[in-house]
Amino acid sequence: MVSPKLVNSEIYLKRIGSDLEYPWGMDFIDENTILVTQKTGKIIKINLKNEIFEEINGLPTIFFKGQGGLLDITVKKNKSSNKFIYFCNIVEKNGKLGTVIHRGELVLNKSKIKNLMLIFESNHYSKSSKHFGCRLVLKKDMLYASLGDRGKRDTAQNINDDSGSIIEIDLNNSNSYKIYSLGHRNPQGLTINPFNNQIWSHEHGPRGGDEINIIKKDKNYGWPIITSGEEYFGGKIGEGSYSPEYESPLWTWIPSIAPSGMAFYDRNMFENFKGHLLIGSLKFKSLYLVKIKDNLPINEEIIFQNKIGRIRDVEVGMDGSIYLLTDEKNGGLFRLYKKELK
Repeated sequence: MVSPKLVNSEIYLKRIGSDLEYPWGMDFIDENTILVTQKTGKIIKINLKNEIFEEINGLPTIFFKGQGGLLDITVKKNKSSNKFIYFCNIVEKNGKLGTVIHRGELVLNKSKIKNLMLIFESNHYSKSSKHFGCRLVLKKDMLYASLGDRGKRDTAQNINDDSGSIIEIDLNNSNSYKIYSLGHRNPQGLTINPFNNQIWSHEHGPRGGDEINIIKKDKNYGWPIITSGEEYFGGKIGEGSYSPEYESPLWTWIPSIAPSGMAFYDRNMFENFKGHLLIGSLKFKSLYLVKIKDNLPINEEIIFQNKIGRIRDVEVGMDGSIYLLTDEKNGGLFRLYKKELK
């Protein structure tokens, strides 16, 4: 086991177990067990107490290219010995790539998936390996998934194209989904605010213009008509940064931080984090705390920087620890915790 590092006078950072190859998403089965996806095509079950890793069997064929592969995962919490899991991955058809979501029943004592079912297939296939989005959250019997614009920005305004949108899947009728909101570029953060049950998201802008939004049904978030970002080579995109016809972001980063996973902190280990939003940064290899007041971001601070690499996902453990994934070939799972509560 790797010894923890001291972040400051009271916070420790510890790597859990061995390397993970491009880890991307994670969710808890229980307080001592977590599932982690590797973009290259594996789900790893990790015992947080003894740091034993087990590969989950029974996955479909995973296509890994560019920004695509096996991406996010979420677990439906219930009292059953088996758990339903939902995961997002990329498939290839006739040289083009698309996004799909599967449901499976995880048999815990055998570390395998049975009753695998395809519950969503995007209607947008292209040769691009960019902007899949693909964060997942559960809200009762509804599954929400963020879908990127696949590098073809105008599709985000096309109500008949599900790229550039956040979709809603009724788990009681998995063959049916709706576009819940549209006008998104590449939303790679999605979470439920536990204090009011709202859906919050963040997305990558182009050059500048990363943003945080509260996601509302049937609303349009403006991309590429409205954005605070600009072309990578310089120059304006769309009509500007504001229009009353579109939803305005709650928070914008200029320059971009390349935001990754996000989670509200609702536990007690870090008292000064409670009620605020944790967001990773790929670009600056940092963990941000975005302070929330009256349901709006008001400022931010960097908890730490350049200690573990590109942070891809953030989750809050049941004991109040913060878990992080690093998006590296030799990436890993890390735990941030207070010294006196380790």
